[in-house]
Amino acid sequence: MAERAVPERVVAAERLASAMGFKKSCIPEVGRLLALAAAAKPQGTIAESGTGSGVGTAWLHSGLGVGARLVTVERDEELARRAAGVFADDERVSVLTGDWRLLEQHAPFDVFFCDGGGKRDDPQGVVDQLAPGGLLILDDFTPSLHWPPRFEGEVDGLRHFYLTHPDLDAAEVLTTPASSVVMAARRL
Repeated sequence: MAERAVPERVVAAERLASAMGFKKSCIPEVGRLLALAAAAKPQGTIAESGTGSGVGTAWLHSGLGVGARLVTVERDEELARRAAGVFADDERVSVLTGDWRLLEQHAPFDVFFCDGGGKRDDPQGVVDQLAPGGLLILDDFTPSLHWPPRFEGEVDGLRHFYLTHPDLDAAEVLTTPASSVVMAARRL
């Protein structure tokens, strides 16, 4: 069976992560979901909180429509600067340096990959950034066989918040046997 191609910018961002010792990059299974979400909004405003070395950004970019724009934010100045270099030739992509709230000036979002700030510290603020019909993707969850979802023996309040939010239609999707994402769409 043939391997699925990995976009060139993803490879470049993975090389950057390796060179900088950055170990928290987006896994390919999540990356393919990001590309799909971006492709579903070809004229959309796409956001990412937590650029890192740009691996997730590169996956989003691989699905980016001609009329779309992508804005991502990273707190670490050096990571942001180096990741910006991966996208320097594409004016549709903006890499910001600072707190995740810098994204607010670009909202509402048609796709929001919240991988950094906001997901845990201001979940309602994250939901508020979504356009009607906007897609929210949250990764790095550990699958749970229980309801409400549990993590380390306790109810996972964060995951429960997103999965039961009255403004969202949400589902948890298994990405590997040991990881899952919460995907949600803001109700119209």
